[in-house]
Parts: sequence; C-alpha cells; structure tokens
Amino acid sequence: MKIHESAENYLETIYMLSKKNASVRSIDIVNELEFTKPSVSVAMKNLRENGYIQVDSDGYITLSETGREIAEAMYERHTLLTEWLVFMGVDRQTAAQDACRIEHVISAESFDAIKKHVGKRLQ
Repeated sequence: MKIHESAENYLETIYMLSKKNASVRSIDIVNELEFTKPSVSVAMKNLRENGYIQVDSDGYITLSETGREIAEAMYERHTLLTEWLVFMGVDRQTAAQDACRIEHVISAESFDAIKKHVGKRLQ
C-alpha cells in the first residue's frame, strides 16, 4: 500500500508519541512536529477518513491496524537507518534527518538487504 510521505510521518509520530504517553491528542502532534493546529487537524481528518486512525469523542487518537503497520515499518526504517549512519560516523542529528528522508523512498528489497547486512551489528 502506497501512501503519501506526510501521512507516513504523521503515523510514525502518533506511534512514537503513543510509546511515550498513554494517550495522544492532536495538540501533542502539533507540539512534536511544530506544525499549526489547522494543518494537523486536516491531516488527522484525512488519516481518519482513510482508515489509518480512530479519534474518540474526547479527541484521543489511536492507530488502526493498518495505520499501526505503516507506523511500525516507518519507525523501524528510521531507527535502523539512523543507527547505521551513526555507526558509519555521521553526526546523530544529521543521521536522523537523513534517515527521515531515506525511510520514505527506499524500496522494501533494499531496506531488507541493509537490515540483514548491518542489523546484527547495531543491536
């Protein structure tokens, strides 16, 4: 399933926030990504309408099964690519920024090859 990079970023952010906090609301995403409230509101509406998230009557956001699968894949890519770049000598901040861009365009085949090759060394 192919979704837009921005949607992948939102799903990954919701996933990361839910690992830190018991609940996630739009304002948490605004604060984390430093986006405007209206931008996040539109994105949450789109994610909800496409079945990637659920929003309850109190505004709490949870990932659907499909949303969670995408978020976990992006998080795994981001984490592994960041650590790999750091391992190769790249500054952590630069590595995280580059990993954020790479994670959206790398094919599953290439990522799996990288994961196989370096994954054991990084864990």
